[in-house]
Amino acid sequence: MAQSFEVHPDNPQARFLKQAAQILDKGGIAAIPTDSSYALVCHLDDKAAAESLWRLRGFSEKTSDKHHLTLLCRDLSELASYARVDNKQYRLLKAATPGPFTFILEATKEVPRRLHHPSRRTIGLRVPDHRVTQELLAIFGQPLLATTLIPPGETEPLNDPDEIAERYDHQLQLIIQSGACTMQPTTVIDMSGEEPTVVRLGRGDPAKLGLPP
Repeated sequence: MAQSFEVHPDNPQARFLKQAAQILDKGGIAAIPTDSSYALVCHLDDKAAAESLWRLRGFSEKTSDKHHLTLLCRDLSELASYARVDNKQYRLLKAATPGPFTFILEATKEVPRRLHHPSRRTIGLRVPDHRVTQELLAIFGQPLLATTLIPPGETEPLNDPDEIAERYDHQLQLIIQSGACTMQPTTVIDMSGEEPTVVRLGRGDPAKLGLPP
């Protein structure tokens, strides 16, 4: 049975987030709020947890070539360890973060093979603009591996923590309840080529970055 913490969206209780960080550190899978929708997250370096996360989404880590694992980062200071960016790319990232954007970037050699795209050496990164997620990342001390909480066979993400608790009570170790999130996913921008390209239009406005939709 999943533990459930009711965390205030604007003034999150530190004691709950510290307990959440401990659960994640021990290999737990959690549902947490973000500035787009609820996400499933786990410890970046826990292979078993990562495999469980992928199974909950209904696809195989080894065979899927349509999904990127995404790293939730607190800020861009964590970027250099996981992705290669030039000055132009960095300026774009700085203009868009924190916010509802996911960036596909060239992964560094430090990123384990199991974490980057199976047919391309790329990784998804984003810096969410959500107080609860930001403070959890600060306490945890490193990025979290994440995927949008979309049940297998469905197309819409879940944004109601009560429904998440009802449907995933025996599959998760933790649910952070912090009210409903938006139903819109992030805007995904592929920056692994010569020019940035919008590959999925979501909540983030590409015009903010000078990009066409």
